[in-house]
Amino acid sequence: MNKYELMFIVASDVAEEKREELIAKQKAYVEAHKGNVEGIERIGMKKLAYPINFKNEGFYVLMNIELPSQEVDAMSKLMNITDGIVRHIFVKKIVK
Repeated sequence: MNKYELMFIVASDVAEEKREELIAKQKAYVEAHKGNVEGIERIGMKKLAYPINFKNEGFYVLMNIELPSQEVDAMSKLMNITDGIVRHIFVKKIVK
């Protein structure tokens, strides 16, 4: 099982309850697929480097997770079609 940092941006027009639902949904996905969520950091509303879908701000969330490598691609595909998530990226951590 590999360790990853998952950074995703929730659209600025998403209500706070819906935003927390999206975060909980990602956490539940990891746990349902034999993964482990080590931490969730809600960075908050930040200005985007460039407009995405005519929006200039987004709510940044950083999750430190442990997940089997074959599940990363499946989770990424699910996040691509999830309403409210503007962008996401997985970064594999190197464990020494």
